[in-house]
Amino acid sequence: MKYLYRTLLYKWMGWKLNVTVPDREKSILCVAPHTSNWDFIIGILYRKSIGFPSYFLMKEEWFFWPFGILLKHMGGIPVCRTKKGHVTKQLAEIMRQKKEIHIAITPEGTRSKNLHWKKGFYFIARAAHIPIQLYAIDYRTRTIFCQEEIIPGNNMEEDFRKIRNYYQSFASKAKFPKKFATDETM
Repeated sequence: MKYLYRTLLYKWMGWKLNVTVPDREKSILCVAPHTSNWDFIIGILYRKSIGFPSYFLMKEEWFFWPFGILLKHMGGIPVCRTKKGHVTKQLAEIMRQKKEIHIAITPEGTRSKNLHWKKGFYFIARAAHIPIQLYAIDYRTRTIFCQEEIIPGNNMEEDFRKIRNYYQSFASKAKFPKKFATDETM
């Protein structure tokens, strides 16, 4: 099956990889810019093409029958966005217990422009003592990038400054650039 996903993503759709971070048994895959549903499709094809076990967070409203069954089979984890902090603690515990796991999270939390990024992915990584790998989807060159990772420390503001700076170079390369922004007050 990996061959099929590679063929779809790289040969038929014309995407390339520029991933230089080390392979890890566990990580948060921070994926941005997220401005289109195509980001999801590209991410799923990439994940399937390399075959590592990964999951993704999605608002619970998408998990209606029968679509929800498919999303869960693909690695979807429904998130109730009204309960702050609950999901973060739960996912950190799951990540500590698993031998190998990767969870893809978009810091914007939406495909619309959002100046105030979610911070849950950072707290999950810090609580589980795992790295955050910074993935970017560049539609101009049709390249999936991951050239940096952050090990969450005690200075969240400094870590978020690094994350924001990394993604600023991809702002104009999103599927819909006007829908992507980094938060200057992180």
